[in-house]
Amino acid sequence: QVQLVESGGGLVQAGGSLRLSCAASGSIVSINNMGWYRQAPGKQRELVADISSGGSTNYADSVKGRFIISRDNAKNTVYLQMNSLKPEDTAVYYCHANLRRTLVPYDMDYWGKGTLVTVSS
Repeated sequence: QVQLVESGGGLVQAGGSLRLSCAASGSIVSINNMGWYRQAPGKQRELVADISSGGSTNYADSVKGRFIISRDNAKNTVYLQMNSLKPEDTAVYYCHANLRRTLVPYDMDYWGKGTLVTVSS
């Protein structure tokens, strides 16, 4: 089995910073893209940022210049440094990974359970 475990969420004032981490573990052969999505109350889940195995990044327009995604391939871990946080960043943040498991001949998508980020005004 494969697990994605997030950490680092919490309550922060507007203008503050938080760093999210997500570690993938289990019977993993290789990991392609890793990323972060978020879902605010009453809204659809949306992409925040993702990063390829080679380090290419992609950001939602709403977070460009404020958030930085990075990954440590040796640790199967992806990070999201969130700066200059705004109340509208309040959401549950989900880690995502597209990866290859042992004994499975195709790539699969996995999700973490989510971590709540609350930004107060």
